[in-house]
Amino acid sequence: MAPVLSKYVTQKNAVIGGAVAGVPLLVYLVKKYALQSKKTVKRRAPENDIQYLIVDKSAEKKNANKAHVNARFIKQLFLILKIIIPGFTSPEFGLLLLVAASLTARSYSDIWMIQTGTVVETAIISMNKELFKNQLLYFFAGMPIISLVNNVLKWSIGELKLRLRTRLSRHLYDDYLRGYTYYKINNLDNRISNPDQLLTADVDKFCDMFTDLYSNICKPFLDIIIYVYKLTSTLGFETPSVMLGYLMVSGFILTYLRRPTGRMTVIEQKLEGEYRYINSRLITNSEEIAFYNGNNREKLTVLASFNKLTNHLRKFLEFRVYMGFVDNIIGKYIATVVGFYAVSIPFMNNKSYLSNVSQNERFRNYYTMGRMLVKLAEAIGRLVLAGRDMTRLAGFTARVTEIMTVLTDLNKGHYVRTMLTDNNSSLNEKKLVPNSGRIITKDNIIKFDKVPLVTPNGDILVEELSFEVTSGMNVLVCGPNGCGKSSLFRILGELWPLFGGTLTKPPKGKLFYIPQKPYMTLGTLRDQVTYPHTKEEMQRRRKTDADIANHLERVQLSYLLQRDQGWDTVADWMDVLSGGEKQRIAMARLFYHQPQFAILDECTSAVSVDVEGSMYQYCRDAGISLFTVSHRKSLWKHHDYYLQMDGRGLFQFNKIDSDTEEFGS
Repeated sequence: MAPVLSKYVTQKNAVIGGAVAGVPLLVYLVKKYALQSKKTVKRRAPENDIQYLIVDKSAEKKNANKAHVNARFIKQLFLILKIIIPGFTSPEFGLLLLVAASLTARSYSDIWMIQTGTVVETAIISMNKELFKNQLLYFFAGMPIISLVNNVLKWSIGELKLRLRTRLSRHLYDDYLRGYTYYKINNLDNRISNPDQLLTADVDKFCDMFTDLYSNICKPFLDIIIYVYKLTSTLGFETPSVMLGYLMVSGFILTYLRRPTGRMTVIEQKLEGEYRYINSRLITNSEEIAFYNGNNREKLTVLASFNKLTNHLRKFLEFRVYMGFVDNIIGKYIATVVGFYAVSIPFMNNKSYLSNVSQNERFRNYYTMGRMLVKLAEAIGRLVLAGRDMTRLAGFTARVTEIMTVLTDLNKGHYVRTMLTDNNSSLNEKKLVPNSGRIITKDNIIKFDKVPLVTPNGDILVEELSFEVTSGMNVLVCGPNGCGKSSLFRILGELWPLFGGTLTKPPKGKLFYIPQKPYMTLGTLRDQVTYPHTKEEMQRRRKTDADIANHLERVQLSYLLQRDQGWDTVADWMDVLSGGEKQRIAMARLFYHQPQFAILDECTSAVSVDVEGSMYQYCRDAGISLFTVSHRKSLWKHHDYYLQMDGRGLFQFNKIDSDTEEFGS
């Protein structure tokens, strides 16, 4: 007779069988839907064809995306910790101790609640009203202390995050805004394309991740010590040793499986930075894009960047889901089984003292010690799962270390730049090495002695430039686009490295530069004229509002003082002022600082000829020697010499006299 299968089918078996059969089916359907979605996106999204390059190309490119929990990570982390926790007497170290003390107090609070709760429940079961009343009052009296402990812990963790972020941000900004490092990291070195992302979001995430990881590791670690001590004194060491052995084995397995997390975290932050950079680039160049009607093209570029980011985030999400599945199995469920086995050892051992007590006493011990073992198992599980956060911290540590390394190199004068053309051979033939030239600081003179004009890309514009200008000499610099006019001024301003020769120049504060599009700072009208001085710095130099009012009068902008609060008027000056007004504000700024030399780079192109002439005349009267880049013939009369570069490596430096042929518009 054939077996009747229906008798084996129960409601419980049917649920289990349905779940087992349904999981593979669900996975298959999700994967099929994902593949169809990807095909649809590829078919309907033209942004997939857009290509752009914002990647970092350094000599260490092959190690750029590697971030694992290893010796290198520990070394990087300790270097950062020396910055954010400078010593044992620092407030940050005190907060670390306060967090640890609060976590310890919280663990003891948990033990107290377990023990007190057990007594309360015993009183209920035994119908002991007096014991129940006393223990309930005792339990109630302890609540304010436990609440205080929890909130002290919450405050100390939040304050620690803020202090660590403050320390690290101040350190990075000290390096980033030292000298011209902020210029060099964007224009000379191309290892980092998005320093704003690193200085803001990545620093914040690093500090959050480190603080959370500290508390998430410290609390389980303290719990393990406390509960192991309590359990060992009662049940012996065999039970806790089983749990600790499982901790080591499972921790090793999960740490190995999580290795890709660090690399994927680094890539995620890089793609976030790219996406932010492309959006900020759209804002910066909005006018030019609007004239070209390039909104659709820029939309494709933005979406292409967004697709790269979301595709990576989707892969990262899938990886985290897979790892979450493994984490739950190893860190929770198997740990629970191991916990049951561990707690059963003393109770099922005939030689244990528990075998000689009553069933009620064994039940009370199991209830108290079992809850402690549950807490121990939870602590071990959290410690095992903390490896996941440790791997993510490795990614943020690598990112922060990256910008620290680049800033240190730039402050030492070393930069790395990927050449688009093979110019290194020509540099080697001429024996030109960055920062190999000599700079001499001397008042009232600018002298180029066999100084090559070389761009950061390695293009040699002029092999050897030699001329001398002293105070009182105004020089007109002219030549076609790309001949080296801007390069000359960048080398003079020490923005670009010196590849040879000797440059004699006054100190930085005695050399002033005014570009064609002047920079308007965030602040008051007074700040626009005194920049980069603050009001306090202006007063310290014994300058008054009346003095800078005279400078506004000279550039015919006195009417600006009639606005709102006069000098204290705050506005978005980049938008409020016209192009000509901004150029005249920049000239008033020059008059305020009264340097020995000034570089005027087409800075009066939007100013009328008569106002331009009066401003140049005041510069001569005030003893400000000028280097002027301009194509206006009207400016020749205000200069004594001209420096002309032909764009083919040749130059002329001659005195302007009646026979000099003027050129320009």
